[in-house]
Amino acid sequence: MIITPMQQSLISHFGEMGSRWGLNRTLGQMYALIVLTEQPLNADQISDALLISRSNVSMGIKELKSWNLIKLQHIPGDRKEYFSAPKDIWEIARTLIIERRKRELDPTLSTFRDALLQDPANEADKYTQQRVQDMHDLMEMVTIWSTELQNMSSDKLSTLLKLGSGVGKILDAKDRFLSK
Repeated sequence: MIITPMQQSLISHFGEMGSRWGLNRTLGQMYALIVLTEQPLNADQISDALLISRSNVSMGIKELKSWNLIKLQHIPGDRKEYFSAPKDIWEIARTLIIERRKRELDPTLSTFRDALLQDPANEADKYTQQRVQDMHDLMEMVTIWSTELQNMSSDKLSTLLKLGSGVGKILDAKDRFLSK
């Protein structure tokens, strides 16, 4: 498999960004290669293209599978496992939102709920609980909102995001209308 200069540049960038997103560099590069390649790839092709060990590829595939970011495919007449990313970029975004919520928001919400159920021992604890309540409420709104987004079709999501600043204008108009 030959990687074009454009692909190589993007793969390198995904590797750099991977660490900022909570993934390691190799995993970011692997995912970029899979996303940017039209045909499904097997582990040997990934290893050869990225010049990384087959064991690193195997570990990376397990991690990408655990995030539900790649799909296993079989090619008739070939015993190897092939992997691809969803063609719909919105499906990838929805999957990332779901997985990050499971790994980051849900445990934090549980910790907040536990803290809110405790009896405050003093004024400092009361203040702490109020701050935790505010954070909890915000995170709950984000969770509800993200659930709504997950259930929208890709076309509706695209339309929503294209509204951009128009959403703010609609809210301003609503406020003007209701204040009269």
